[in-house]
Amino acid sequence: MARAKTNSSSKKKPAAEGPKPTLVFLVRHGKTPTTGQVLPGRAKGLHLAPEGVAQAERAATRLAALSESKPERKITAVYASPMERTQETAAPIAKALKLRVRTHKGLIEADFGKWTGRKLTELNKLPAWKTVQSYPSGFRFPGGESFPEMQSRMVDAVHDLVAKHPGETIVATSHADTIKAAVAQAMGTHLDHFQRIVIGQCSVSAILYTSSGPVVLGVNSMGDDLTTLAPS
Repeated sequence: MARAKTNSSSKKKPAAEGPKPTLVFLVRHGKTPTTGQVLPGRAKGLHLAPEGVAQAERAATRLAALSESKPERKITAVYASPMERTQETAAPIAKALKLRVRTHKGLIEADFGKWTGRKLTELNKLPAWKTVQSYPSGFRFPGGESFPEMQSRMVDAVHDLVAKHPGETIVATSHADTIKAAVAQAMGTHLDHFQRIVIGQCSVSAILYTSSGPVVLGVNSMGDDLTTLAPS
């Protein structure tokens, strides 16, 4: 019996496409009465200072301008860590975008353990402070998190948000160290170098998460026009 000829011209099924890229704006909270003085950590009751409120309003204006001028980058969700200072930073952003603030526990500040609430002038005199600055991957806060645990938790939180919002643009309001850790991971930078990244009060950092890996579009943006951000 003759074999049936294979139809080489038959159309192949197109390869399944991965999830659409998600753009995440990481926003640090605004200034508080103790910024630069103590290590607040997860202590409750710390609110934005008047200057911090003004910073949050400016960030809201910038993000709203982007969302309005770039339909393809319309911001669809605003998240914040559970801390008061991040919630208060996210509030004007959500209001300007006509959205609500959603809380994600994974965006919370690092657990500084017994160092929570201590003055920075005291901490930087400790021998362990040098380790925090030069070898964070090998340091655990007494009674708290290690830096690798903090980075893993923060990155997992961002990835969770990306999975929930494929192809969308979202805002995640968090803290300096957690954002630095997420940026370092996205850039492929070792955690021991993450202290070299600066994340100012109410700064905006933008990371595009694609199926082939993250693309860092901007870090620590505080006055630039966000509408200029684009994948290279």
